[in-house]
Order: sequence, then structure tokens, then C-alpha cells
Amino acid sequence: MDDPHRTPDADDPLLVIVDGANVVGSRPDGWWRDRRGAAERLRDRLAAEGLPGRPGPVEIVLVVEGAARGVPSVPGVRVEEAPGSGDDRIVELAAQSPARPRLVVTADRELRGRVTALGAEVTGPRTILG
Repeated sequence: MDDPHRTPDADDPLLVIVDGANVVGSRPDGWWRDRRGAAERLRDRLAAEGLPGRPGPVEIVLVVEGAARGVPSVPGVRVEEAPGSGDDRIVELAAQSPARPRLVVTADRELRGRVTALGAEVTGPRTILG
């Protein structure tokens, strides 16, 4: 866990926290038939492409919940399983790193409000999906 009293360092990579259920659910491509497979495809896309339009190093964390649990991490993407609400886990992750730049990828209005109150930036699923 980051030291909340430490000032941000120029070398701190951007922490990108991806709301897996929200991003996957933003496209009606049949994801509901295989939620875990959809989360794996999103993880693999993030591992291959990173975060389009964001130069420099990033640390990507994909938060999964429900039927998508069990998706393993891969190089370039750490997968975090939410024991309950994915939104609550995302807020926890954003709160753990107040000294570094954070970007949450979601279209969920309530979640956007919760993480911006913590100082995180927010962007929508199109950032990843185009």
C-alpha cells in the first residue's frame, strides 16, 4: 500500500483501474453468455494494447466480480476479484493510492462520483474499446 504522506513521484506510473463489468457490459456482443470469457478478452486486450492515448508507463488493474471471478492476472494486467460489489473494490483501490495519479475506467455515474471525490480521474469505456 502506498504511504499517504508521500508526495507523488514523477516516476509513479498512472494507476488505471478498469471496471470490468461496466466496460464489458457497454457493448451488446453476447458477453452475458460467457461473462468470464468476456472478462478474459478484455484483460487480453488491455495486456496487448495498454491504454490507448496515454503515453508512458501505466499500471492496469482489472476489477472483476460475480461470474467473471477466477480470471487470472497476466503480464501487464493485474486482475482483482471483488468479494462483493465491484464498485466498492474499485473505490478501495483508488483510496489506497492517494499519492499517485489514478484513472478509473467506467460509465457508472455513482462510481464516477465516488472516485472523483478521492481525487481520481475518470474516463468511459470508449477509451479502451474505441
